[in-house]
Amino acid sequence: MRKVLQSFLLFLSAATDKELARMVEFLKEENRILRSRLPKAVAVTPQERNRLVRFVKQLGAKVRTLISVVSYRTFCRWLQRERQPAAPPANRGRRPTPEDVRALILKMAAENPTWGYGRILGELKKLGIRKVCKSTVKKLLQDNGYDPGPRRGPGSWADFIRRHAATLWACDFFSARTWTTRGVVEIYVFFFLHVGSRRVHLAGMTANPDGDWMKQQARNVAMHFAEQPIKPRMLIRDHDGKFTKEFDAILQSEGVEIKKVGPRAPNLSAHAERWVQSVRVECLDHFVVLGEAHLRHILTSYVTWYNTCRPHQSVNNEPLGERPQVDEPAVLSLADVHCEEKLGGLLKHYWRRAA
Repeated sequence: MRKVLQSFLLFLSAATDKELARMVEFLKEENRILRSRLPKAVAVTPQERNRLVRFVKQLGAKVRTLISVVSYRTFCRWLQRERQPAAPPANRGRRPTPEDVRALILKMAAENPTWGYGRILGELKKLGIRKVCKSTVKKLLQDNGYDPGPRRGPGSWADFIRRHAATLWACDFFSARTWTTRGVVEIYVFFFLHVGSRRVHLAGMTANPDGDWMKQQARNVAMHFAEQPIKPRMLIRDHDGKFTKEFDAILQSEGVEIKKVGPRAPNLSAHAERWVQSVRVECLDHFVVLGEAHLRHILTSYVTWYNTCRPHQSVNNEPLGERPQVDEPAVLSLADVHCEEKLGGLLKHYWRRAA
C-alpha cells in the first residue's frame, strides 16, 4: 500500500495543471457516486472532523465546491467552533429544589405522621408549588429518615406491634408432606406465636382442618392462654378460609380481639411467617417425614429446642428460656464444654459445666 501511495504522489508531481484539474474532477465525480450509495447523513468522528478542518485551512473558499460529507454551512460551524475557545459544559438536569420548599416538605412530614409523599405533594399544589415532582418529595423524605409511605411514626403498624407486643399473639398454618402407607399426605400444622417473647405454641396438626377441628383448637388455645402470666388481648391472623366464624367467636368470648391482616400482606404477620421459614430450613428440610406421628415428634422436639436453647437475634442473641447467668471463664477448657443433641444431631445445644 505504501508503494502504491508513493507512486501516486510521483505521478501527481509530474502531471500538468490541466491533468491535475481532470483528476480532481474525476475524484469529485467518483465521490458523488459513492455518496449516492450512502445514507443522507454521515456520522463523522471528532478525529475525522479535525482532519477535514486541517485540510480546509489550506484550501480556503475552494472547499465550497469540494465538500460533500456534510453541508457547507455545517463545515463553517466547524471552523467557527475551532476558532472560539471551548465553552464550559452546561449544567444538565433539573434545577435543585429551593431550600425553603425543602424545609416546608420536612415540616409537613414532621407535623403530619400519617401523610405519605402523595398527600404532601397535594398540599404543595394547594400552595401553588407545582414544579416539585413526587420522586423529589419521596427522596427528600427518605434522605431525612422519614418513611415516604403513609402512617409514619405513631399509628404505624410497626408502632402497633411494639405497643401491643406483650399481649399480642399471631397464628398461622403451614403444610408438610408426609409419606404413609396410603401414599403422600399433606398435613396442616397449626401454631401460635407470642410476638413479645417469640415463643411458639404448637397447637395441632391434621390432614383435614375442618370446622369441628378448628373449634376444638380454639378451645385448647383458650386454656393455654389462661395459663399465661400476661393475658392475650389481640390475635393476628390472615384471611385463610380455615379460620371459621366459630373459631373467632370462641376466642372473642375469652376477651381476645381478632386482628385480620390484609390479603397478600405477609409483612403484617412477619413474625409467624419468619418462624415458618425457620422450621423448614432448620428442621423439616432435613427429613423424609413418615406419617403424622413422625411429624409430631420432629416438630415437638424442634419447638422445645426453639423455645429454650436456640439463640435469637431479636432478643440480643439470647435463648428465649430463662437460663442462669454464666460468667466468662478466665481460662476456657474444652473438657468443660458439652453438647446436647436432638433429632439425630441436627439440633445442638452447647453448655458449660459450672466451676
